[in-house]
Amino acid sequence: MIENEFGETGVDEEILVAREHSDAVMIEVQNGCICCTVRGDLVKCLQRLYNEKGDSLDGVIIETTGLADPAPVCQTFFVEQTIAPLFKIDAILTVVDAKHLIQHLKEEKAEGVENEAVEQVAFADKILLNKTDLVTPEYLETVKKEIKAINSYCDIIPCQFKTAPPDMKELLDLDAFDLKRVTEMDEEFLNTDAEHQHDSSVSSVGFNLGPDEQINMYALNRFIGKLLRTYANDLFRYKGVVAVKGMDQKWIFQGVHMLFMGDFAADWGENEERKSCFCFIGKKIDEMELEKGFRDCIAIPLRFDIGQRVRARVEGGYQSGEVIKKWDEGNAYRIRLDNGDEVWAPIDDDLCVHTRDPVPKRSNEDDGGNDAKKQRTE
Repeated sequence: MIENEFGETGVDEEILVAREHSDAVMIEVQNGCICCTVRGDLVKCLQRLYNEKGDSLDGVIIETTGLADPAPVCQTFFVEQTIAPLFKIDAILTVVDAKHLIQHLKEEKAEGVENEAVEQVAFADKILLNKTDLVTPEYLETVKKEIKAINSYCDIIPCQFKTAPPDMKELLDLDAFDLKRVTEMDEEFLNTDAEHQHDSSVSSVGFNLGPDEQINMYALNRFIGKLLRTYANDLFRYKGVVAVKGMDQKWIFQGVHMLFMGDFAADWGENEERKSCFCFIGKKIDEMELEKGFRDCIAIPLRFDIGQRVRARVEGGYQSGEVIKKWDEGNAYRIRLDNGDEVWAPIDDDLCVHTRDPVPKRSNEDDGGNDAKKQRTE
């Protein structure tokens, strides 16, 4: 599998490992689209794969970035003399988001800039229409009509990846790519001098945090919530693998616009460095100050020790208790109250836990939700 990352940081390989698919043979091509800026790297990857595997290689799956024009990628297999005798294109598969596709198909671009969503739909031999559960049956029919208006030849397979992936028989060994149809649609398909211009308003950022920079989960959830409230329409794609302080599992998050999901996956290996990695693609990326936002979520040294008396904020006010554990299941403290109940303090903040008399409640958007969380002991 050849995985093309638009950003500088390779996240997909880490996600595969965290999902315990580490036996997959995967090569990452980072920091650009294989349709243009790193196309030479694609050629090198294909040559390397063939040199290593030879006739034992059954096939290669190439996943481009969401910003790639498929035409130059396909062109590689016809115009590159070192590649053309070794590989043939089986099919072009395009996964589309039923909820957001029309929004991107209709997006206005600057003069001369291609709409990659339209290009990807147009060149597809088969389209996997995903997230069908997020739209009404009537809207789904509208999406299908929009697809067929661009590409009347493609097969459309409605699906829900979160429920079950499509049958592999529908994805591989299709022998569906038709050069004649493609050249009829795009007369410049085999012209290696043809220009491909990306939308310069779309950019990406990728970064890593080291093993000593693990994340406070409560602070992270608060930051992501604010990010989505402010910039959801400008976030085309975002994903990451996070080392959460106090948790032995990797936390994986992925999202498209307002649709966000995160969950814990595989354990960190005994000798594995707990490093986090992130990738965001969209508009106004610099304005979002993403790396600063994540760094502000890094867990800081805790103020209170095990056995220390504190006052924890619970429903109805503050109650006295004793710290019995630090960094428990991602929470800063686990506290046993004087009445015997055990609660979590998710963050080391005076509003959540302190040793003084109750402090007046501040009025700002981050006040809510600082109550300690009751730990069920039964």
